[in-house]
Amino acid sequence: MAPVFWYRPAGPLLRLLGPLAPGRRLPAAPARLPPVPVISVTSLSLGGTGKTPTVIAIAQRLAMQGRAVHVVTNGPGAPAMVDERHDDPSRVGDEPLLIAAFAPTWIAADPAEGVRAAAEAGAGIVVFDGDLPGAKARVLVEDALRGFGNGYAWPLGPLKRRLSDGLAGADLLVAIGPDRAQAEFAAKWAVRLPCPIAAAHLAPLPTGMDWEGLDVVAFAGIGAPERFFATLKGLGANLVRAQALTDHQDLTPALMTRLENEARSARAQLVTTEKDAVRLPRAFRQKVVSLPVRLELGDWAAFEALLA
Repeated sequence: MAPVFWYRPAGPLLRLLGPLAPGRRLPAAPARLPPVPVISVTSLSLGGTGKTPTVIAIAQRLAMQGRAVHVVTNGPGAPAMVDERHDDPSRVGDEPLLIAAFAPTWIAADPAEGVRAAAEAGAGIVVFDGDLPGAKARVLVEDALRGFGNGYAWPLGPLKRRLSDGLAGADLLVAIGPDRAQAEFAAKWAVRLPCPIAAAHLAPLPTGMDWEGLDVVAFAGIGAPERFFATLKGLGANLVRAQALTDHQDLTPALMTRLENEARSARAQLVTTEKDAVRLPRAFRQKVVSLPVRLELGDWAAFEALLA
């Protein structure tokens, strides 16, 4: 749980000490990247910002243009292509497993080696899920509602790096949220950005499910579970229980049995996110409905300019 003061106006003491906050340690830049264009998709803020849906949307956009796009993410060991049908999320991670449904996806401990493996396998362009110095383009993804919080780096604020350092080299910022939040984000932060802002929002995919008035027990182990619960309410679902889990929390049989019992007692439907669904124990996969969402970008022009 993020400290409340991260998202409140800074007082005198924080204004004094905030600029000294160091932020998190960043991975070293690779000595050399293979000669294939790489788009780095990252976030300056800690916690969930919508980065995974953005990676998927960019990969789909590039594929629609006929480009041979692969995605590379951080993972253990030597580069390995993710098999969405057979790989275990405990080994490859839930996000790579989800992304692999939309584009060839690789995990690698060494980003440069992952990009090289993708290029050797036929990638003409790579989307890297994370910060990768030396990439052709660097896309930041931020939650428009939270913005950059108090504007300071960890541990005195929600940013991985000091704001000026984190924004340096950004080519595009994708701000995700409703129109009002977009306007407030632009009013507060646009003057400090070295790049254009592209407004986007997460929209639920129509699945044929009638959510209006449906009693649900919802659970989510993502960076911002409140967004998922708000989406369900917006569709008309009645949240009997909204269980926020930690990001990537293990969906153990014990946890799932407890939630199943709650849903049965309330005659409610178990519902989770698409990302959590890939981690469900096999015995529960037919008992839980997932609600997929996709990133919708209002205008792709600023992104297309990065590829020129």
